[in-house]
Amino acid sequence: MAPLPAIVLAALAAAAAWAAGSLTVSGAAAAALVGIGILGGSGWPGAAALAAFFVSSNIVSRLGPKRPVTGDAKGDRRDYRQVLANGGPAALGALVGRDDPSLASWLVTASLAAAAADTWATSVGAWSRAMPRHLLTWRTVPPGTSGGITLLGCLGAVGGALIVAGAASLTGHDPRLWAAAAIGFLGMIVDSALGAAVQGRFRCPACGEASEWRRHRCGTTTIREGGWQWLDNDGVNALATSLAALAGWASWAWLSASL
Repeated sequence: MAPLPAIVLAALAAAAAWAAGSLTVSGAAAAALVGIGILGGSGWPGAAALAAFFVSSNIVSRLGPKRPVTGDAKGDRRDYRQVLANGGPAALGALVGRDDPSLASWLVTASLAAAAADTWATSVGAWSRAMPRHLLTWRTVPPGTSGGITLLGCLGAVGGALIVAGAASLTGHDPRLWAAAAIGFLGMIVDSALGAAVQGRFRCPACGEASEWRRHRCGTTTIREGGWQWLDNDGVNALATSLAALAGWASWAWLSASL
C-alpha cells in the first residue's frame, strides 16, 4: 500500500479507537504507528489481520464478564506499551518483509494471531466456572493470575487465532495462512509459560495485594516475590508475539522450499 493512504487509514483508525474508549492518547499514537507499518509493509492482508485482531479483541473484551481486579492490572484502555507489545512485532515484520508480500503476510498474521489468542483466552476464560490452573504446577490459582489457564480460555484462544488467520487468508487469497492459527495458539501457550515462570511477581507491603508492577496503584513500592524484576506483562506479550513472528517466518520458508 502506498505510504500516504496507509498513513491516513492508520491515523483514522487510531483516532476512532481512542474516541470509542479502547485506547489512551499514547495508545492511539502507538496504534497509528503500528498501523502505518503493517499497512505500508504488508498491504491489505496485513490490514485485514490487524482489523480482525483489534475489532474482535475489543468485542470479546467488552462482552466478557467483569473479572475481579488481581495483580494490580491495568485498565480497559490500552496504553502505548500494550499496543506496541501486541502489534509492534507485526509492524516490524511487515517492514522487514515488505519486498516479499507473502513473507510480510506470514510475519504479520502469525504475530497478530498470537496476540488475539492471548486476548481471547483471557476474556473467554473469564466465563469459566472452573478455577484456572497454573501452567507449570497445575495447581489452581485465582482468576487473572499470570500463567493460569482454563479449558474454556484455550478454546477462546483457538477462536481468536482463527479469526485473524482467516481474515488474512481470505483477503490475501492464500489458504496456507490458515496455518498461522496454530502458531497463534502456541504463542498463547508460550505467553502463559513465560508469565508463569519468569514474569516479575510483586506484593505491596502496605495493603498486602499482589501486583505485576514495581509500584502498586496505592503508590507504595512493591516487594519482589519471584520472577525477573524487569519483565512485566507487556514484556511477556512482546516476547510471545515476537516468537510467533519468527515461527511465521520459519513456516513461510518451509512452505516456500516445499513448492
